[in-house]
Amino acid sequence: MSTTSPLRPVPLHPVGLRLQGRRVVVVGGGPAAYRAAAGLLDADALVTVVSATVVPALESMAAAGSASWTRRSYASGDLDGAWYAVAATGEAAVDEVVVGDAEDRRIFCTRLDDRENSSALPDSLLPPAEERPAHEGRSGRVVLVGGGPGDPGLITVRGQQALSLADVVVVDHLAPRTLVAGLRPDVRLVDASKLPRGRAMPQEQINEVLVSSAREGKQVVRLKGGDPFVFGRGMEEVLACVAADVPVEVVPGVTSAVGVPGIAGIPVTHRGLTHEFVVVSGHVPPGHPQSLVDWSAIGRLRGTVVVLMGVDTAAAIAAALVEHGRRPATPVAVVTDGTTARQRTIRTTLADLGGTLRDEEVRPPAVWIVGEVVDLAARGCAGAPQRGQREVRASSS
Repeated sequence: MSTTSPLRPVPLHPVGLRLQGRRVVVVGGGPAAYRAAAGLLDADALVTVVSATVVPALESMAAAGSASWTRRSYASGDLDGAWYAVAATGEAAVDEVVVGDAEDRRIFCTRLDDRENSSALPDSLLPPAEERPAHEGRSGRVVLVGGGPGDPGLITVRGQQALSLADVVVVDHLAPRTLVAGLRPDVRLVDASKLPRGRAMPQEQINEVLVSSAREGKQVVRLKGGDPFVFGRGMEEVLACVAADVPVEVVPGVTSAVGVPGIAGIPVTHRGLTHEFVVVSGHVPPGHPQSLVDWSAIGRLRGTVVVLMGVDTAAAIAAALVEHGRRPATPVAVVTDGTTARQRTIRTTLADLGGTLRDEEVRPPAVWIVGEVVDLAARGCAGAPQRGQREVRASSS
């Protein structure tokens, strides 16, 4: 006779999976699949997403080469060679097939909409150690949280507290993905990514999601990369909430304009060397009818220039800076994927910047820094490379 009561929960054996360099398959392309993929990438797994369509954040991962994307519906054989699988389509019939295929192949599998039929449970699906504070009787509100430049450890304590209490999280694709992966399973995730020259949720729609969710009594976090007010359109979202009489709070974040150079060992100012630094958006080139930047004034400055969103326009911006007074030999550092394990620093000059970015196949996100402060790190005055970053020094043309 069995000694196990039918009412007794299935016992679990707590264990961590070492998935570094091992193939995992995420079936699905929605916000739940994005959350799963984000956590798996942080474990250095080789992630394959199987779905005919995906949210912009997953598309961004695939475009950057962080994950591979099989652009079709799930088919038998997609789990071949995998160590672990996630069923995240939200369609019961499809997820059931994925779980069954995984069982047949002896592959541990998490079904995000059905923990009882999962052979592996991530932390977010484990029974909670304690209940979170109830929101009954509390009015809805919006908190704009700056998530920092990439490393989840750089979010503020206040920002982390807001995430822990959130019912709805509206997220940018540049927000630290570990924070997304760590959300409670009951949190509604809205992908509001704006991909460079690609898919983007209209700002008006983002504003409507924030306002309507708060009016439903939800605690809403608008999670953004960097700082909400540094080229983040955060003030537009604040004004939308104020106009709708929705309570709104702003939690500043570490901006990549300062945090990324700092992590790379480059100070944006230094005593006796520079008394100013300026942060410029490079999303449109000099001379573009939508440009609001006085490039002649920027070129005459003697201090540090930090350019955000300026990969595709780098050559044109460098030429404008030289035209208006900066030396062609002025040192430049380009930092890609700043503050993350993939961080890479490339050193070059204004004259060689365009060719260097082309030869090194630099893609966003990247920050580049112009000025003599770049050489401080090269001399070891500002610290050695950190976080496993790879340094490249481009040869002069």
